[in-house]
Amino acid sequence: MAALSAWFWNERFWLPHNVTWADLADPAPGVEYPKASHLLSALPLALGIFVVRILFERFIASPCAFLLNIHAASVHWRATPNPILEKVFTSITKCPDWRHLDGLSKQLDWDVRKVQRWFRQRRNQDKPSILTKFCESMWRSTFYLCIFTYGIRFLWQCPWMWETQHCWYNYPYQVLTPGLYHYYVTELGFYWSLMFSQFTDIKRKDFPIMFIHHLATVSLISFSYANNMLRVGSLVMCVHDASDFILEAAKLANYAKYQRLCDFLFVLFAVVFFITRLVIYPLRILNTTLFESWEIIGPYPSWWLFNSLLLVLQVLHVIWSYLIAGIAYKALVRGKVKRDCCEYRPRHENLRSGNVIMSSAVSILFMTSFTFPPKQCGCHL
Repeated sequence: MAALSAWFWNERFWLPHNVTWADLADPAPGVEYPKASHLLSALPLALGIFVVRILFERFIASPCAFLLNIHAASVHWRATPNPILEKVFTSITKCPDWRHLDGLSKQLDWDVRKVQRWFRQRRNQDKPSILTKFCESMWRSTFYLCIFTYGIRFLWQCPWMWETQHCWYNYPYQVLTPGLYHYYVTELGFYWSLMFSQFTDIKRKDFPIMFIHHLATVSLISFSYANNMLRVGSLVMCVHDASDFILEAAKLANYAKYQRLCDFLFVLFAVVFFITRLVIYPLRILNTTLFESWEIIGPYPSWWLFNSLLLVLQVLHVIWSYLIAGIAYKALVRGKVKRDCCEYRPRHENLRSGNVIMSSAVSILFMTSFTFPPKQCGCHL
């Protein structure tokens, strides 16, 4: 096991030339560098976030939904209990093809239409109510807004927010500040909580892919933290958090049947998404990771890997932007964002997780290169 760990954490791969893990493990008095052991605090935090979410949905989101006249609709037509069909539904398929329908029809001596109707009613039983969707989106929107606000306030005082060269000065000997630690660990705790809550959330078709996505993201954030590439990472997290809460707010407006507000918010989301992912990300983040880092610290093996993944993420940004532009066009010209807005998240996440390792690794890279704030932030350059 020790040999495997030594091979995986090979400092010749992860760290610049002439730097060892031992150099980072023994800082000067009063100075602290990120350590992998710090990440253990994200686990109880994730549990706390999960508990807060349950309380939030019950005591804040649900009353808000009732005020907006959103209630848990009951299923009017329940499928007649049938052990044979139930076994097929749970073990084989929820949408049987004609071959299955014909076989079940003969086995039960039912008309094919009756079998189809049974499966349709059974699927409807499992559909989450609008109230459930509203509460989930309200929680996500609130958390995304809070973490984005915190990130902006923190980064506003940091030199690398304005001059990205600071991401690489004195790397990897960059002091860990309380603000950066809290920002990082909170993001990590949230992704851990997503992994927990995925088993109780609205079940989506992309469940396995999204589980892998969350797992990869957690792993990559952890690696970047241990590698002390936090400065670029903090920027990347902030850039990617900027539009998420607006999308969730658009979904809330849709569930509440405020169609014009939904259309406006989705178009606003599209604009913010385009600016952050197609302008700020390539011109600021990719520029610093590709060119400024080359000049200041030079390339090393993990540098090539991280920048390759960052470039792959940019390709994904372009693909997502194309899909969002199509939905925004409908909102502006045809007024049809209602259905697409609600279905955008799974579609967007399917794309994102189609290159799960790539996109998540990008976030790790991001998290790996930022510098720390000046005296106002409690850091020393």
